[in-house]
Amino acid sequence: MAPSAAEAESAASSSGRLLVLYASQTGNAMDAAERVGREAERGGCPAVDVLSMDSFDPSRLPSERFVVFVVSTTGQGDPPDSMKGFWRHLLRKDLGARWLEGVRHAVFGLGDSGYQKYNFAAKKLDRRLSHLGAEQVVEIGLGDDQHPSGYEGGLDPWLMSLWKSLNETNPLLLPRVSDINDPNSSTLGDPKVHVIYYSSNEVPQDSILSERNKLINRARSMSPALQFHDDGGPPYMLQMVTNQCLTKEGSDRDVRHFELEDPSSGISYKTGDALEILPGQDPSAVDAFIERCNLNPDCYITIQAKNGDKISKGSVASSLMDRIKLKTFVALTMDIASASPRRYFFEVMSFFATAEHEKEKLQYFASPEGRDDLYRYNQKESRTVLEVLEDFPSVQMPFEWLVQLTPPLKKRAFSISSSPLAHPNQIHLTVSIVSWLTPFKRKRHGLCSTWLAGFNPSKDNLIPCWIRQGSLPPPHPSVPLVLIGPGTGCAPFRAFVEERAAQIATEPTAPVLFFFGCRNQDNDFLYKDFWLTHAQDEGVLSSKRGGGLFVAFSRDQPQKVYVQHKIKEQSARVWNLLLSGAAIYIAGSSTKMPADVTAALEEVICREHGVKKEDASKWLRDLERAGRFNIETWS
Repeated sequence: MAPSAAEAESAASSSGRLLVLYASQTGNAMDAAERVGREAERGGCPAVDVLSMDSFDPSRLPSERFVVFVVSTTGQGDPPDSMKGFWRHLLRKDLGARWLEGVRHAVFGLGDSGYQKYNFAAKKLDRRLSHLGAEQVVEIGLGDDQHPSGYEGGLDPWLMSLWKSLNETNPLLLPRVSDINDPNSSTLGDPKVHVIYYSSNEVPQDSILSERNKLINRARSMSPALQFHDDGGPPYMLQMVTNQCLTKEGSDRDVRHFELEDPSSGISYKTGDALEILPGQDPSAVDAFIERCNLNPDCYITIQAKNGDKISKGSVASSLMDRIKLKTFVALTMDIASASPRRYFFEVMSFFATAEHEKEKLQYFASPEGRDDLYRYNQKESRTVLEVLEDFPSVQMPFEWLVQLTPPLKKRAFSISSSPLAHPNQIHLTVSIVSWLTPFKRKRHGLCSTWLAGFNPSKDNLIPCWIRQGSLPPPHPSVPLVLIGPGTGCAPFRAFVEERAAQIATEPTAPVLFFFGCRNQDNDFLYKDFWLTHAQDEGVLSSKRGGGLFVAFSRDQPQKVYVQHKIKEQSARVWNLLLSGAAIYIAGSSTKMPADVTAALEEVICREHGVKKEDASKWLRDLERAGRFNIETWS
């Protein structure tokens, strides 16, 4: 069937443009995609479009000629939400092997090699595009959070290969390819947002939103940097009623048990769910940022996109209810004293530096040559936006650029460690209070965990919270369980055990094996009394019910003992439970633990089932496909 005139015109115009599609969950992939677009424009590309994957009609993909995909991987190999509809379209069975013939594509993935399914979404996309007839411009690029320079350690060389290959394929697409990495050819465009200022006397006091959840919704819906994080105001404002230290006083680890409840109504959640919390920022840091940037903390603002549309989801921009105090906006949306700025932040700063030595330093940091030095100065030191601005006092960035480029204040997610059957109006959390020393011996603290640890349950306090489905589906009471959760990985399994203990009273339940690991029995055996109680008499973890509690104390003897060693010691019991239909759940650190535990399970299957390692691996993959092998990890 011959193409229509419109389709032919579209195809002709698209041959001279570069389409960049991104799928981002936290904003990193969007940042990388926008860098692809900026460098293409610097190289003279006649037309560049950078779009989120969910804003592009996938049926139009065959009419494109050059497409770059930038895709992050989330959770356990999952695509970002914005990619799911696009991916479903690509999997349609009526798309033949020549559907994308004539399309040249390149894929860059953002992932973390600490996870087993490293860059899974990008790899699957690259393979599927090739199966549909698209031709690779360049080999897939894989950004790794574990790289000394973060994902940019992979992005820099990949982009150089991409521009070289595109220029060789179609010189008209990048007529000035040599300008891309020439710092002298760099120009600063306009910020994407426009800030409108109002004096406080222009905003009647009765129009100011006083309810905190509505205020949070107003601020965060107005922020362009939070387009991937905005899901309305917090449905729960929870009060902390318990703040208990689980580790021994004087230990080098501080793990807390928090109990939160809704003072006005009930809480609806399931075992395996996660609680997202919006942390508060230190008011003194917010004040210091506002003073450093010469901003008026008491004025009110509205933020508009440069295309004229207001960022926030509301009525007309002139509405009094759309205005928010600048200081409130900064405090609720801009992570000025915890997150490190990205490389483009330094590039934009260089345009506003009036001191020559500062301008040269910032230009160097923003260049490929300065990438590693920037990483050592910035990410390795956990340098904050406020600290960076203070290190370059001649820079006075307009607030529009700060709104656009300051990392957003993100919610933090924690596995819920309670069962709604046991605690219908409470949510319990098991939280490690994070602190560390940088290479230059500067003490750093995790924003949310430190903020939570500072709460006094005896005082009024309200914590903005969202509940979301976790990656560990709640098991049916009749399903046997093999639970493996060292350290704070025990959190969701405390909920599972509580849930099953409540179910015992009303229905038959299957056995549970729990493998826990910590350093010392005396220092960090989290919830020791809880586990031991449920392992006795007719408890959920008792041998009388076919269950068991197995604890590895890694530092209590000369040789290290971890949960994987305990699993192998209980090889026959684990295998018998698996034969009876057990589901395996693993939770904890994303470093070596999941791979070591998986290897131990493969060894159990090899030994007890009498098969080779390849067959054991397939056995676990089949278990995963059946929903009986679930992993939840965090960095």
